[in-house]
Amino acid sequence: MNKIKKLLDDEVENRNNIDELSEETPDPLMIAKKNNDEYIALICALFSYGNAKLIVKFLNSLDFDLLHESDENIKSALKNHYYRFQNHEDVSAFFIAIKRLKKEKSLEEIFKTGYDKNNDVLEGISKIIQSVLEVYEYYSAGYKFLVGTPPKRDKNGKIKRIGNAPYKRYNMFLRWMVRKDNLDMGLWKNVNTKDLILPLDTHTFKVSQKLGLLTRKTYDLQSAMLITEELKKFNNEDPMKYDFAIYRIGQEKIL
Repeated sequence: MNKIKKLLDDEVENRNNIDELSEETPDPLMIAKKNNDEYIALICALFSYGNAKLIVKFLNSLDFDLLHESDENIKSALKNHYYRFQNHEDVSAFFIAIKRLKKEKSLEEIFKTGYDKNNDVLEGISKIIQSVLEVYEYYSAGYKFLVGTPPKRDKNGKIKRIGNAPYKRYNMFLRWMVRKDNLDMGLWKNVNTKDLILPLDTHTFKVSQKLGLLTRKTYDLQSAMLITEELKKFNNEDPMKYDFAIYRIGQEKIL
């Protein structure tokens, strides 16, 4: 495990610089950092699925000033915007929901109504999803994919590890918000880095298996939690310092 830690620590040190976010190596965090706003960052995170270049291209096409406009103006301005599973109506609905929430309270406040009960980021994620779905009544398959659904719970009301998706995009958003270095934004000051969960995607899933951080073969929340526990052995206070490095190792096929 010492060799793995050395590999990852070196990757973290080498990649903890703004040059990692460029047109040559695009990442949606580029757009989030440029706007420096928690709600815009959530938009960037939730559209972060698929090819990185196409994600950034789509995000660059969005006018985030629309978050201060009327519902009608939002619908008119976004009538030609779509991304993969989301048509223009889905994109407009999401902007309207985010606009309404932004007027009410900070996203960190919403998150902390769940998180503060037991320092559980999954409870915080659940509160954000519920709030987005409740603030604007709209439904489609594309919108459901974009926003997600609150985590499934057992008969005692506890969030299940097995049977839930890994909530990759939300956990990535939390990394952006909570951690502060040359990459992550650190806009939130009242959530502990040690509580963060790995944003499990295909890259981090495969690399974690190759490194021996995960023997499980199921892509779900349980696997994300297990890898997180392994990373805590390397850095208990900030296990997600390794996420971006692991992601890039997979993306660039270094292993």
